[in-house]
Amino acid sequence: MRVLVANPRGFCAGVDRAIAAVEQTLQIVGPPLYVYHEIVHNQHVVGRLQAEGVIFVDDLAYVPEQAVLIYSAHGVSPKVREQARARRLQTIDATCPLVTKVHLEAIKYAQAGYSVLLIGHARHDEVVGTLGEVPTSIQLIQTVDDAERITIPDPARVAYITQTTLSLTDVKTIVDCLRIRFPKIVSPPKEDICYATQNRQQALAELAKDAHLVLVIASANSSNSQRLAELASQQPIPVYLINSVADLHPAWFRLAQRVTITAGASTPEAVVQEVLQHLSTNYGATIEEQKNPPETVRFPLPGELATLSVA
Repeated sequence: MRVLVANPRGFCAGVDRAIAAVEQTLQIVGPPLYVYHEIVHNQHVVGRLQAEGVIFVDDLAYVPEQAVLIYSAHGVSPKVREQARARRLQTIDATCPLVTKVHLEAIKYAQAGYSVLLIGHARHDEVVGTLGEVPTSIQLIQTVDDAERITIPDPARVAYITQTTLSLTDVKTIVDCLRIRFPKIVSPPKEDICYATQNRQQALAELAKDAHLVLVIASANSSNSQRLAELASQQPIPVYLINSVADLHPAWFRLAQRVTITAGASTPEAVVQEVLQHLSTNYGATIEEQKNPPETVRFPLPGELATLSVA
């Protein structure tokens, strides 16, 4: 069996930053440390941090007053920030800077009098936060059907923004529809789908064409990972999204001579290596790494950490 491993894969700069923010805060204040929502959507990361004393909450009522609270990489709405201030919480904002960019775009367009169309998935943490920035000026577009039916007050003043972890192909299809309906629609100066999402989709698309089987290593609630599985499913081959080596089934590999493996942007590399070791040990797999330039994007840690370390 020949296993081709996609590059890039795994942690992106926003995930690295968010996890590092939690780890450094934990070193400073000790447990318990509270995080609003999962810091990133990965069971391995969340489980490890829980074992170290991190408590993940979906309601600030569970956070004691004046405690330290970290906002997840997906961002939060102004309403959550107001609730945190009312409870006198010490907050650290681990929102990915690329998500913050989308929030600022929504605010800018709304303040300029535009109707804002957010292309994304309902109930995803990132989308909930973005919608909360300008609730009276923004509408969610999930599908082409939504784009075809949406109504806005002034077709000459409309702008679109997107969730950062979407399929490039799906977004293009929706945007093409919106451009037909609203020829004057305004787009962000730089597209909102993050560099890591794009890189992982492009790397997988290259390898999936010649594969007999594709494995996407990620937790099921990871949006960017779901998009990877959907992309691979465009090929007439089996595609499985697995959380760990425990999810592998021997029957998958009986006829698969070429296996492609990738990992979502919040999947630890250690989990990938466990899967590769399993395939090598049990199936005699040879492992080949895709040759692509490494990602060099890095984000500084949240500025609140400096204040916290002095306190």
